[in-house]
Amino acid sequence: MRDKEKEKEKTKKKTGGKSWVLHVILMSVVLSAVLSFLSTEALDDAGYVVAVLVLLFFILLGIVFDMIGVAVTAADPRPFHSMAAHKEKGGREAIRLLNNAGRVSSFCNDVVGDICGIVSGTTAAVIVSQLQHSFSTKSVLLSIAVTALISGATIGGKAIGKNIAIDDCTNVVHRVARILHALHIYR
Repeated sequence: MRDKEKEKEKTKKKTGGKSWVLHVILMSVVLSAVLSFLSTEALDDAGYVVAVLVLLFFILLGIVFDMIGVAVTAADPRPFHSMAAHKEKGGREAIRLLNNAGRVSSFCNDVVGDICGIVSGTTAAVIVSQLQHSFSTKSVLLSIAVTALISGATIGGKAIGKNIAIDDCTNVVHRVARILHALHIYR
């Protein structure tokens, strides 16, 4: 009897993994389409200021989600069990985040992070195109300079964010859990 139960559990884990992959692919396609649409709408006939603000938004969004993904994998669940036992807001949500740390990290770091990187790259191309049109130049150096600045901001921001996420993982997870609690998400 126990062998059958173990076999069912193995099958459940295997199919759960496959369904998670399909779920991630679907989330990626939908989220990418939505963020690309929003970016395109914001950049349509936009000036430099709006384009730079859209770019900064996607860079910051990638950094914040990267921090969340790292914090969830680094956090100790004990304080959150205490919070949940005392019915503090966000305690239950934090435990669910930590119990699903692999999936949460994958979603935050890979799905959202990669999409933000792609959309910020597209936004950078729009900015370079606008600059080249304004200055009547097709200089490759302009493209290289903008790309280098964006890469530096993204990579440097993520490095700072990772340090914060590791050093203050409990606080980061608690803030995210409180937001999820307030929005009635992930209960």
